[in-house]
Amino acid sequence: MLNDRLLVQLDEEGAERRSATGILIPATAVLGKRLTWGHVVAAGQHVRQVNVGDKVLFDPEDRAEVELTGTVYLLLREKDVHGVAQPDGDAREPGLYL
Repeated sequence: MLNDRLLVQLDEEGAERRSATGILIPATAVLGKRLTWGHVVAAGQHVRQVNVGDKVLFDPEDRAEVELTGTVYLLLREKDVHGVAQPDGDAREPGLYL
């Protein structure tokens, strides 16, 4: 990865979801502005606040897709990340740092 770029793999639940009545909603369906979670697989040398393995929150419209060895990943800039999930640990903390 170069500069401030991140290679992210979408969470399984981020790909598709179910409505309250059990209807399967594909990831391509547009339901307003909805942010998505993913895991960082690789990071460029100028990324400062996100590490490989972090779970990040981002806008799925601010991305580019790339396929590597049969797996589809997303390519993001660090500035397009809205939040990073705090690793499991202290239950007293809110769980996110922005």
